[in-house]
Amino acid sequence: MLVEKNVPLQHCNTFGIAARAHALVRVHSEDDVRALLADPLWGRRPPLVLGGGSNIVLTGDVEPVVLKMEIKGMRLVGETPAAWIVEAGAGERWHDLVAWTLQQGLPGLENMALIPGTVGAAPVQNIGAYGVELQDRFDSLDAIDLATGQGFSLDAAQCAFSYRDSVFKHVPAEPVGQRLDQALPRGMGLAGRAVITRVRLALPKAWKPDMGYLDIERKRAESGVDQPTAQQIFDWVCEIRRAKLPDPEVLGNAGSFFKNPTVTAEQCADIIAREPRIVHYPLADGSIKLAAGWLIDACGWKGKTMGKAGVYERQALVLVNRGDKHSADASVTGGEVMTLARAIQTSVYERFGIRLEPEPVVV
Repeated sequence: MLVEKNVPLQHCNTFGIAARAHALVRVHSEDDVRALLADPLWGRRPPLVLGGGSNIVLTGDVEPVVLKMEIKGMRLVGETPAAWIVEAGAGERWHDLVAWTLQQGLPGLENMALIPGTVGAAPVQNIGAYGVELQDRFDSLDAIDLATGQGFSLDAAQCAFSYRDSVFKHVPAEPVGQRLDQALPRGMGLAGRAVITRVRLALPKAWKPDMGYLDIERKRAESGVDQPTAQQIFDWVCEIRRAKLPDPEVLGNAGSFFKNPTVTAEQCADIIAREPRIVHYPLADGSIKLAAGWLIDACGWKGKTMGKAGVYERQALVLVNRGDKHSADASVTGGEVMTLARAIQTSVYERFGIRLEPEPVVV
């Protein structure tokens, strides 16, 4: 185990925010995590788990020990009557996993192509796009208890997935002394208590295309293909995302900055009476999901800038770095990003009575 000191993190977060880690450990295996926890000096400090840095806003230098997850590997590990089980290390890029599964003839993840970040971060956020969420393809995961160093596994129910949410985003409700490798209570909060090392996904043998989103249906109509393959959907999703969203290598960002809010049918009807063009999607439980990007755009924020933080001109849901993401002195600060985010939240609440919730973790 090598502990690096005073490490720049600007290249480790897709926003390109300049900050430093007081200490950083690159995790290539479960043993690296256990070695850190057993260290008499570093093991006593609370860790911050960092994957691809695509869902984080750094508001200053990081005092916790940064665990930079770099566990690699992708493989087919088993099957059930209904699905192929694929396992990937937490440090693999999510998009690389999606592409690899298609190369192996294992469809099912194609709607989630080009989502930034690592495999280990995917269950934390319950990532999703174009009608498919991680929970729809999830089998299980392996993790390490940061209090004891013991390994444990979770199934989908124990992960408590919901929209952009999981057990890993909630603080522990149980005593810290409880061992997580034993009878983990369902729904227990694991934020800051565990680090994911490997993820297993169940890819359906009886695959069929998920065409529920208008953008994908438009691509199908343009192509004249009635029964697209998984590879064609993958290509369409990549084209759609590249047309709408900025490349973080060029223009720093953290992807969608706000969650799409859900309201009751009655609340939605009230908003529609005032704003007939509002974009909304009925959900199976009777609630209505509203398009946060539309709400922000309706408040006039698209293309606006505050300091070095701005709202992307093609998609109001994305906040971007208007400074130089490769320069420590000229890049946006986390404070500027959050000032803009709070101004947008206030504006949307004053007009629609809806509180937008940020997706990224703010550190």
